[in-house]
Amino acid sequence: MPRRHDPERRQRIIDAAIRVVGEKGLAGLTHRSVAAEADVPLGSTTYHFATLDELMIAALRQANEGFAKAVAAHGGLTDTRLDLPAELAGMLGEWLAGERTGVELEYELYLAALRRPALRPVAAEWAEDLAALLAGHVDPLTARALVALMDGICLQVLLTDTPYDEEYAREALTRLIPTASGPTASGPTASPGSSAAPTPDSPPGRRPRPGAGRR
Repeated sequence: MPRRHDPERRQRIIDAAIRVVGEKGLAGLTHRSVAAEADVPLGSTTYHFATLDELMIAALRQANEGFAKAVAAHGGLTDTRLDLPAELAGMLGEWLAGERTGVELEYELYLAALRRPALRPVAAEWAEDLAALLAGHVDPLTARALVALMDGICLQVLLTDTPYDEEYAREALTRLIPTASGPTASGPTASPGSSAAPTPDSPPGRRPRPGAGRR
C-alpha cells in the first residue's frame, strides 16, 4: 500500500509533543505517547525525530515563539525613543497574562535543559535574541542584565503563583539602565580626597585640605 503523502505530519507531531508535556509533564513524553496524541504511527515519530532530545528541541523552539510574538507586538523594540523599562514591563505583563498553561509549558521545556545538555543552546536562544534587540538601546552588559532580571521575574511569578506586578518590574528594570547623568555617560566620578575642582560652596581660592575625605 503506497504511503499517504502527509506534509503536515512533522508539525502535528511537534504540536502533539507540546500537548503531552502540557498534560503529563516531561515524564509523560515518549515517542509512543506523542504518536498516540498526534494519531500517527509510532514509526512516524521516530522517522522525524530519532531521539526524544530532537523532539524536545523542536518543541522548545516552537514554544519560544510565544515570547517572540510578544516582542513583535511591541514593534520588535526598534524605536530608540521608547520608554524601555515601561515597554519591557508591559511586554512581560502581556505574555504572562496569556494562557497560563502555555506559559508554564514554555518554562518547563526551558528548564528541562538543566538535565538535557542538547537543549541548552535552544534554551539560550530567546535570551540571546532579546539581548540583541536591546543592544540598540543599552550597552551589551546592561542588555544581558535586563534579560536576566526579566527571566527571574517570570520564574518568581510562575513558581510562587503570585500576580505579576508591572509597576515593580518597571521600577526594577529602570534601576539597571544607566542614566545620562551617571558614571557611564559622564565618565568616572572623582574619588574622595582627590584634587577635584572646588565646588560652588567652597570658599574662592581654597583647595581641599590634604587627606580630606579619608577615614
